[in-house]
Amino acid sequence: MHELGIVFHIIRSVEKVAAENDLEKVSAVVLELGEVSGVVPDYLTDCWKWAAAKSETVSGAELRIETLPTAMAAAQTIPRWPTGAPAPAAGAAAPGF
Repeated sequence: MHELGIVFHIIRSVEKVAAENDLEKVSAVVLELGEVSGVVPDYLTDCWKWAAAKSETVSGAELRIETLPTAMAAAQTIPRWPTGAPAPAAGAAAPGF
């Protein structure tokens, strides 16, 4: 479960930014997470709740996860398409773009 290590890194980063800006408390953290990042959002949220409770700065802060879509391309002659959609035929318009 690498999500716990990621959460520790996020908390350290937020604590540093808070200290640099003379903030005592943070109410929410917004994290942009790529859909093929390999991170499980539910695990990340569980780890966040546990680890954030141990920090004065982020204790009780909400973790908001925004999933960033991923686009893939198989070759230069094939357009990009969203992850999870079937690959378009060569020369066809890509769905969703």
